Amino acid sequence: MAVKGSSATHRQRQAEGTKKQIAVAARVLFADRGYVATTISAISEAAAIPAPTIYSAFGTKAAILQAIAADIVGSMDVARRHDEALAQPDPAEGLRLVAAIQREQYELMYDVIAVYQEAARTDAEIARSLDVIMRNRERGFRRHIDSIADHLAAGLTVDDGVVLYLTFVLPEAYRTLTIENRWSPARYERWLADALIQHLLVV
Repeated sequence: MAVKGSSATHRQRQAEGTKKQIAVAARVLFADRGYVATTISAISEAAAIPAPTIYSAFGTKAAILQAIAADIVGSMDVARRHDEALAQPDPAEGLRLVAAIQREQYELMYDVIAVYQEAARTDAEIARSLDVIMRNRERGFRRHIDSIADHLAAGLTVDDGVVLYLTFVLPEAYRTLTIENRWSPARYERWLADALIQHLLVV
């Protein structure tokens, strides 16, 4: 029995290693060529893994992209860290923690986010996935704004706060500041934190 269990574990490790190899190759191609132009055949060649194996491991190109994103987000433990931000007694400190999370997310996966946006225009599966992600994202932001409602600037409603929040954390803002204008990620984080605090809170 021990031998059989060991073999099963070995096969699982091999399968995970294969999926990792596919995902790494696909991420590079998605970033370099774009989602539409990247084919399973191209991923197969770059990963040195037969196309049938890729289909067996993932099923679709969309599933590869989704797996890449899920792996990065999972490594960041985003949900727990947002809970920690909400738990801060000082609402400004909570927003600074949020800015740190957002900075790290963009540092780790801006390329994947950009590919997601591109893919959603032509791939119905990715469009549905992105819609779910954005709705969950907005719910999370609303939860944060609700938690600091008593500290919002005069005349600012929770709805207004959510809209401002969503606007400041747009990936386009990160791209404009860090990629096009060469701000450091640390400078982006400070800007985002200051903007959120200035526009959302009584200061």
